[in-house]
Amino acid sequence: MAAVTGVLGRKGIAGVTGAVACAGLQLALVVVVTRAFAPAEAGAFFTATALALMVAGVAKLDAGNGLVYFIARAKAYGYLGISGYIRAAVVPCAVVSCTAGVALYPRLGPLAVALPVMVVGDVLLAATRGFGAVRPTVVLDGVVVPGCQLALVAVVAWAAAGGEVSGAGVAGWLAFAWAAPYAVVPVLAAAALRGRVPPGRYLPGTGRDLWRYTAPRSVAGAVQAVFQRVDIVIVALLAGPAQAAVYTAATRFKVAGQLANQGLAQAVQARLVSALATGEAALARELYQAATLWLVLLTWPVWLAYAVLAPVVLRVFGPSYDAAAPVALVLAGTMMVATACGMVDVVLTAAGHTGTSLLNLLAAVSCTLVLDVALIPAHGALGAVIGWSGGVIVKNLLPLWQLHRRYRLHPFGRHTLTALRVRAAA
Repeated sequence: MAAVTGVLGRKGIAGVTGAVACAGLQLALVVVVTRAFAPAEAGAFFTATALALMVAGVAKLDAGNGLVYFIARAKAYGYLGISGYIRAAVVPCAVVSCTAGVALYPRLGPLAVALPVMVVGDVLLAATRGFGAVRPTVVLDGVVVPGCQLALVAVVAWAAAGGEVSGAGVAGWLAFAWAAPYAVVPVLAAAALRGRVPPGRYLPGTGRDLWRYTAPRSVAGAVQAVFQRVDIVIVALLAGPAQAAVYTAATRFKVAGQLANQGLAQAVQARLVSALATGEAALARELYQAATLWLVLLTWPVWLAYAVLAPVVLRVFGPSYDAAAPVALVLAGTMMVATACGMVDVVLTAAGHTGTSLLNLLAAVSCTLVLDVALIPAHGALGAVIGWSGGVIVKNLLPLWQLHRRYRLHPFGRHTLTALRVRAAA
């Protein structure tokens, strides 16, 4: 357990620190936009960025998780041939993202231009995590990109308040301010990989091996990307951009839980893959239960406070946003259930069940879409969060049951108290 705590303690704290920084900066960006612009303008901006992130998530083809899987397994034989795996992952993602950027440029403008660098940067950062390096992801994803986005968007808001930009110019400059910081990520991520990837020729079958494993996850990654962002787009289509702004503001705090989960998953994913690959079921159980405990301890106070203080907190976004308190209550309750399940889908895919994970995601998205279409026209943002909540419950409880049935893995157990004692002593 001490070794597990060491892995979680060092890398988990780094990952969660980056997640907290990123969530805070993203929240500040939403506050700046909702305070500086009318709800319709803010909603149009949030809808466009959500669409860009959704398309980028699809274009990533989940190649990053595939790289983590193969790089972590290659440690035993000195990472032989890993440079070939990285090339096999980056090239298809670059082609797909460039194609998407060209197709969507009339709709997204500067956001479409940013799609290739967003995708390639994400894949290269995932490769660094496969080598056990969390710092590049923490610094770039957690601080540099959201921090620069906030600074540039604040400049645009200041210029708009002074009348220096107006009308259609505001939308263009907002898009540029949000997209421009992604340009540095591929360059810095490649620099972080330089000393870790051993030289070597491309080994026959490398691409086939990578995409045989990753192909089901590519579809699942696309579905996951849609699941994370489609609610904002649907609200804008069915209830208008003003309701999309209200929904985005009220649900912005869900990013805290998602990023905390992501931070812990990034810290332990490579070790978890290795443990399951070598049959170390006891170690996998310890990692899962310790990570779940940390996730609950870190996020439940946030959700409880948000549920209680929602009417006050929402006024930060502007006087027209405090009516969204019911949305906040549904969000808080759902995220508490989700975090209690832990990084359940990461465990399922680390065990190699990528096809099952895909079916789970399809069930979750179907649930969300059905509820959204039924509820958003009459209930706006509240209907959207109920639809999202239904999908999140399905997405977490299905793999939880599957892990119990196949491996007798549970998010809480005898390792939970051990992890708590070790953490308390620290």
